[in-house]
Amino acid sequence: MEPENTVEQAKDRVLAAALAHVPFDGWSEATLTAAITDSGVAPGLARALFPRGGVDLAAAWHRQGDAAMTKALAGQDLTALRFRDRVALAVMLRLQAADRECVRRGSALFALPQHAAEGAGLIWGTADAIWSALGDTSRDLNWYTKRATLSAVFGSTVLYWLGDTSEGDADTRAFLDRRIETVMQIEKAKAGFRTNPLGKALLQGPLAFLDRLQAPQGVGDLPGHTSR
Repeated sequence: MEPENTVEQAKDRVLAAALAHVPFDGWSEATLTAAITDSGVAPGLARALFPRGGVDLAAAWHRQGDAAMTKALAGQDLTALRFRDRVALAVMLRLQAADRECVRRGSALFALPQHAAEGAGLIWGTADAIWSALGDTSRDLNWYTKRATLSAVFGSTVLYWLGDTSEGDADTRAFLDRRIETVMQIEKAKAGFRTNPLGKALLQGPLAFLDRLQAPQGVGDLPGHTSR
């Protein structure tokens, strides 16, 4: 087997080899060990790429799915779709690119207390990838609320999808549409809050800091900052 040309290629090879073992051994040290053997990547390099073993494998696979969704969405003609349908399409593309059993194993891993915060961060990253792919340019409080609400929608939809046996995941799409409708109602309520007298008074007084929130400029700027 030819040596890896780049670190990213080595990472992709180990991850691809791991997928055959995840349904049996989960995202675990056993899976990483088997993937190293199957991929032919030097053990020292592989363990440097995934120092926490299965957790790093699962996180890398999740982010790989986000990238695949972004690429697939870029190839879609969205002009005739309502915005809520564009969001739904992005979520469905994200699910369809994933292996159900690998997602099930990942959900179990990130449900553990020691990994729960990282799991929530990965879902937030998916929501951010979807909004970014759909051209979201918000940099204020809306940047946070859009990602928070979509994270909740995505998380609940994944759990529903894991148990869905309908043809073409039709039941999942119907569930997703209902969740998105709820989000649209929240957005309408937000808009109404900003225009009613009480909302205006609160945003100019006790809640004034909300309008000063600024989206992070990058990973190093998380969770963001407030303008002066």
